Amino acid sequence: MNYRHAFHAGNVGDVLKHIVVAHILRYLQKKPGAVRVIDTHAGVGLYDLSADEALRTGEAERGVMPVMAATPPPEVAETIAPWLEAVRAENPDGVLLAYPGSPRLVRNLMREQDRLTAVELHPADAAALKALFAGDHQVRVVSLDGWLALGAFVPPKERRGLVLVDPAYEVGGELERLASGIAGAWRKWPTGVYCGWYPIKAGDEGARIDTILEAAGVDRRLRAELTVRAPDPDGPMAGSGLVVVNPPYTLAGDLMPVLSWLSSILMEAPGGGFRVTPNAK
Repeated sequence: MNYRHAFHAGNVGDVLKHIVVAHILRYLQKKPGAVRVIDTHAGVGLYDLSADEALRTGEAERGVMPVMAATPPPEVAETIAPWLEAVRAENPDGVLLAYPGSPRLVRNLMREQDRLTAVELHPADAAALKALFAGDHQVRVVSLDGWLALGAFVPPKERRGLVLVDPAYEVGGELERLASGIAGAWRKWPTGVYCGWYPIKAGDEGARIDTILEAAGVDRRLRAELTVRAPDPDGPMAGSGLVVVNPPYTLAGDLMPVLSWLSSILMEAPGGGFRVTPNAK
């Protein structure tokens, strides 16, 4: 599948991914020590929801927009608050026109001691990302293949951190590459938190990733999936999932009410749903 992100900014996959990333980052920040975030496929960092690419697909209208317009119950509001804070920071007048990609989202939530390494291979996207963070001493933008960065940039000097792996899925074998890449990085930095995003079409994507991670000995992991229709290998993307290695111990319980609420708002056709599958030993 082709996943040029300007066409998909603020979609259902972004909502799930960024709520979880923001929640994990806030969890890591409960301790005063510095946190390093490594974003291996960073994109341009900030997306214009009024641009032709976003309007052509209308995915934000079926993702971030109805979520931002809804009122979450208390058990959901606390978990999604960091994500909401970061999105609202880009839209101070209350009109949702800009959506922060993962590097901008993370930057909006960082403390003075935290650092971000944002990696992007596409020349135009890397240039846009460098311009976005020009002069920011807390952000390092690197023009490099994200798969190389996944192995090269761990462990960081900080003891605690989050690695986000969100490839474009434009070539075959990316699911397996995601799982093996995270497993390899985990062997080098076993205390880091890893978050890998994947699209759901056939419905077995998460299980395929999980099989590789289990075989590699990665025993502390969690999968969270949200679909808006029944998976169909020949149909459009039904939803997406996240595999989290070394998840915060509260994450499964925090996400269940969030995904239930999101599902009630974003469902598009019969057969969709959600699940949170922890594998903690």
